[in-house]
Amino acid sequence: MPENIKPIQKILFGSPGTGKSYQIREIARDKLGIPLDDTTHTVKTVFHPEYTYADFMGKLLPLTQGNSVIYKFYPGHFIRILGMAYQGLIDGSKDHYLLVIDELNRGNAAAIFGTVFQLLDRESDGWSSYEVDISEMELVGLLEAMNQEPSIDTNGVIYVKDGTGKKPYKDFFENKEIEVLLWSDDHKVCSLLQQRRINIPPNLSILATINTSDESIYYLDSAFKRRWDWEYVQAPVRDTSVPEKLRDVKLIIEGEEKGAWSQYIVGINVLIKSNHQVIRRIEDKQIGWWFIKPEDNQVDLEQVKDKLMFYLWDSVFARDKRPIEEFLSNSDNAVKLTAYSDFLDLMPEFMRKVGELGKK
Repeated sequence: MPENIKPIQKILFGSPGTGKSYQIREIARDKLGIPLDDTTHTVKTVFHPEYTYADFMGKLLPLTQGNSVIYKFYPGHFIRILGMAYQGLIDGSKDHYLLVIDELNRGNAAAIFGTVFQLLDRESDGWSSYEVDISEMELVGLLEAMNQEPSIDTNGVIYVKDGTGKKPYKDFFENKEIEVLLWSDDHKVCSLLQQRRINIPPNLSILATINTSDESIYYLDSAFKRRWDWEYVQAPVRDTSVPEKLRDVKLIIEGEEKGAWSQYIVGINVLIKSNHQVIRRIEDKQIGWWFIKPEDNQVDLEQVKDKLMFYLWDSVFARDKRPIEEFLSNSDNAVKLTAYSDFLDLMPEFMRKVGELGKK
């Protein structure tokens, strides 16, 4: 493992579009020395309601070969990255490895992690505080992820390739353990494999993102939360530096430029924060710089209608539309919004007023 690099186990959270995934790229590159697109050192997955422990650890699936059907074990995302990290230690590599989990709380994290949950507790040396047993099939998947070419004979004995032949995995790693005995991390990996156990090593980091503005997510209990570091990715406010890629982006209404798009983003957040009395979890309801991705240095009203207006209507002000009505009303005209179409009819005026908020 590279000197002075400690494993990171962190969840990034914040409003939609704040660039949490982009920030993971920066952490991977700057703190771990890993380009996120480097698939030899990174495994990335996205949790969702149908994602299971089998997707995370591995599963046995049928495979057709000619007229027959065989079953093959496919390593899950966690087993794959763990195998990479283990092999790195055995090879004496100083590389670091990274598991990235997007939308962590859109799946049932407690069920997905299963017994791996215990491994999230880490000691000062970077190793997990505990070890957990894995099944023989999971061991086969782990050995595959380590490029050890495992095979199983008719008696269920697991072998790995050794030169031109093969050897029972326990004997293979016992010999390997003697070879690397001077290196404590390498020695520990061999010992774990002989016992059919796993432990998260110090050359493996886990970075995850959550978007708590989504009301349909799974709850993360306090026992799970305390095993992670947390970092809030702040939404844009006044005096926040505008990202370089957004500085020249304009809002286009009916073919005309209506000012910098960045000021509208800030204006939306000012409006949301000014109504904090009626909006739950306001930190997560604001929008980020990348909530809408510009095209050709512009954002048009169709993009605003398709994404921003519905988000405000259905998520931010879902419980109470009065703040929007009051924002759009004036001394001559009291606005009443009874349907989403009413809100869309007033979209140009709404965006004009939001833009003024963002200028102040």
